[in-house]
Formats: sequence, C-alpha cells, structure tokens
Amino acid sequence: MNSKVTVALAQIDLAVGDVAGNTSRIMACAGRARDELQADLVVFPELSVCGYPPEDLLFHAGLRNRTEQAVAEIRDAVRGIAILIGFPEYVGDNIYNSCAVFSDGKVLCSYRKHLLPNYRVFDEERYFTAGSQAAVFRLNGIRIGVAICEDIWQPGPIAASRSAGAECVVVINGSPYEVGAQKRREETVRARNLESGIPILYLNMVGGQDELVFDGGTFAMDGDGSLRLRAPAFDEGLHTAILTASARGVVTESAEIVEHLSKEASVYKALLSGTRDYVDKHGFAGVVIGLSGGIDSALVLCIACDALGPERVHAVMMPYQYTSTMSQEDAATQASALGVNYDVISIAPIYDATVRQLEPLFEGREKDVTEENIQARCRGILLMAISNKTGRMLLTTGNKSEMAVGYATLYGDMAGGFAPIKDCSKTLVYRLARYRNSLGEVIPERVITREPSAELRAEQRDSDSLPAYDILDPILESFIEEDLSVDEIVARGYDRATVVRILEMVKRNEYKRRQAPPGIRISSRAFGRDWRYPITSGYRFPS
Repeated sequence: MNSKVTVALAQIDLAVGDVAGNTSRIMACAGRARDELQADLVVFPELSVCGYPPEDLLFHAGLRNRTEQAVAEIRDAVRGIAILIGFPEYVGDNIYNSCAVFSDGKVLCSYRKHLLPNYRVFDEERYFTAGSQAAVFRLNGIRIGVAICEDIWQPGPIAASRSAGAECVVVINGSPYEVGAQKRREETVRARNLESGIPILYLNMVGGQDELVFDGGTFAMDGDGSLRLRAPAFDEGLHTAILTASARGVVTESAEIVEHLSKEASVYKALLSGTRDYVDKHGFAGVVIGLSGGIDSALVLCIACDALGPERVHAVMMPYQYTSTMSQEDAATQASALGVNYDVISIAPIYDATVRQLEPLFEGREKDVTEENIQARCRGILLMAISNKTGRMLLTTGNKSEMAVGYATLYGDMAGGFAPIKDCSKTLVYRLARYRNSLGEVIPERVITREPSAELRAEQRDSDSLPAYDILDPILESFIEEDLSVDEIVARGYDRATVVRILEMVKRNEYKRRQAPPGIRISSRAFGRDWRYPITSGYRFPS
C-alpha cells in the first residue's frame, strides 16, 4: 500500500502582535483540518504565531514571552494531527525566523530560515540571525523537508533539504503582493523543482498589514515542475495537497487550479484587502471620504464600499464656486448608486472667513496657489472633524502620480488616515475604474472620460501644471521603479527637458511624501517603506 500524507495548507489572515488571537485561530484551523479534511499535517504561514512582519516589536520582551508561551500551548494542545507553525525563536541575544513541526506534544523537527531578505520592503537582517541546517521529518513513511520564504529564491536551501533526505519540501511564506508576483513565485519554485526533482508545496498568507498586502496564491508543484494546485488569491481557506509515495518517488495528486487574475482584478482585490484590514484591524466603525466628482475619489469610494459595505461609508461633497455642476451631479449619482450616506457641505463660509482673517497680512499680494491650498485645507478640516466625531477613518484619494510630483496639498487633500490608491498611477486609476464598472456600472461614464481637474480655480486642468498622464506616468515608473538615469529615460523617446523637470519635482516633494498617510503597496517600488530618498539633497539631475 502506498504511503500517503494529506497536507492542509492554511492560507489565512493573521494579525501582527495578536499572539493570543493568532494562537486561537491556528488551533481552530488545526481542528478543522483534522476533523473535516482528515489531514495528517496542517501548515501555517511564516511567523504565524506573531504575525508578519512584526518589525521592532520583535525586540519587545513582552512579545518574546507571549510567543514562547503560545508555541508551547500549540505544541501541547493540538492532538491527532501534525502541525507546522512559524514563530520568532529567541536564543540568547539572537532571534531566528523559525518554524517547527509538532505531533501529539512531540517535536518532529525545527528549522531556522537560511536566507534573510534585506531589500525593498524587507529588512530581516536587522532582526534575525540566519540558520544553516536543513530539517526533515517523517510522516506516514514520507520524508518531508521544510523551508521559509526567501529560502526558495536561491538553490542552496532546497538542495540541502534534498541532500538531507527530503522527498518533498513544504515552504511557508510571508510574500507580499505586487503586480506579477504570483507568476514570478511559480517560475522560481519550478526552477527548484527541476533542480531537486521533488515536489514543493508553497503556502502564503493573505490579508493587509500596514502598507503590505499578502495575496495567498498557495500552490503545489510536482517534481517535474507541473502545477498540481493553485488556491484562489486573496481569499482565506484550507487547501488540501495529497502526497503519495510511488515507484518514481513522492508525487502530488492534482487538485483545484484557479486561473491567474488579470492585472486590474488582482490590483483591485489587493486594494480591497488592504483597505478592509487596515480599517478593521484598527477598530474603526467605518470610513469617511471627500467625494469630488473626479476619478480618484470615485474609485476610492468603490473600494471602500466593496471592502466594508456601503453602510460603513460616508461620502461628503464640499463644493465651492469653482466646483462644476457636472462634478456635483456625478458625485450625487455615484453616492446614490452605491447606497452610501451622502452629505453636501459648502466650504464657502469657512473659506471666506479664513481669507478675511488673512487679508491684513496678504495686502498688496496677488492671488496664487495659496488661495487654492486654503480651499483644500478647508475641506480637510471638515473631513477630519467628521472623522473625529463619528469614529470613522478618513480615506485620502491621492494617486501615485500626484504623490510623486507633489500635486497635492499638505494638511488638505493629503490629510487622512489611509491612502488606498497611493501606489496607483493615474493611468492605472482609469483602468481600475473601467474594471470596476465592468462588474456593475457605478462610476458615471463622464467621470472617466472628462479631462481631470482639481477645480481650485476657474477653468483649471491638471494639464496646466503637468504633462499628459500617458507621458508623465511612464517617466515616473522609469525613475521610481526602475531607477533609470535621465539619459536612459530620454533614450526611451521622452523629451529631455520634460524628464528633468519631472524628476526635479519628485526630488523636491519628498518632504510632502514623508507626511502622507500610509497606503497600499501594489508595485515593485511604492512610496513608503521601500522608498528612502533624502528630504534634503544637493543632487541635481543633468539637463
């Protein structure tokens, strides 16, 4: 009779720092895997006990104590199924990114992550000491190796596991979403399959954590690199992979393989997941949004409603003399279509009072961007007051293009607690709006087709201050995400003077971005934890 191991891969959403809550969820999932799926082994994501990434919370003695108690509790309490969990392991002055497999109170194996990523959003070398030993355990006659996240991206750890006798490897992950990440993961694991000749089970977590979103996409590949399982992205679930010993070695039985999401679908789901978890994990009753009648706030309103439900969303239109009738009509139409609480509050009284107070100081000076910024800040005051009074988080509506070049007002439209589309370029915003309307039209068509404007002065258009977005966005992407020089960007066909002007705007507005609320990372280089340019800099781009 062939040896067989049924593995339940727990693609779940855990909370950083909530050791007690995570422990409770882990044990409940283990019980389900045992009783409902008849699994032999249940597997949980990287650092599942404390949540990922815990950052400097790792240095706190309280987290250490709670984590050590939780690991012991899981080890002793879970019966009738083997369980693999991830946790920070404290040994003297060292901390390891570790995992262990327990069965009926016994330790079958323990493992310390070998490769510590220290690039982009990762800074694990700040916290962890690298491990060096392979770990293999036997279950139902099958020898199973373990690895953690980054260990799969280089050949060494899987090769070491194979050399130690592993007939398959389980990899637990905390791999954050970015566009194209799932295909790169699968390509990388396939390379490890073909090198080692053994199956690999890849488990990833789901959910939002500050700027990061984890998209799941748990999958299994056989030793020949053939895909045997792919779980739905962004959704929690227990997914079963069955390992069977055969004449040609251990093989993975086929299971459900969901299709890859389109770029727009995956980004939109990431925005929903990140927004929902940020609001809910912070305990906010709901959100408030300034609805302008423009494309950015229209998309954010859709995200909020789809993530939280319209009953938890309050939209506010705050017109002034430059707000067009079209904008007011379209905002009302969308609010009605989505069924949100909707109010209209004119900023004229607060704006006029503010300007009157400043008249003695501004006497003899022409009107300029100052008066435009006062309008934005009047709106910020009203929205923050509503947020404070109702306990609803204020969502800002700025996009990546605006954040890059500083086309936003500090303490005005940048005021708020969270920025869902902060890492979405303006051109991507349009694509996401089209995608959302394909699911059911709620954004008025002319919101998408009209020329964008901040409507802070008569006949204002974004193009008065910026190049067309189909020129601006590729230049920004070349600089921000690819780190290209002026010459390299110009070589792609862009005007040198335009390139230099845009890059100087990016550099000059770093001080604004440092004061912006956090937002969801969907690209390979988002403003936030993986963008660390100096505020004060004498660097000049060559003209």
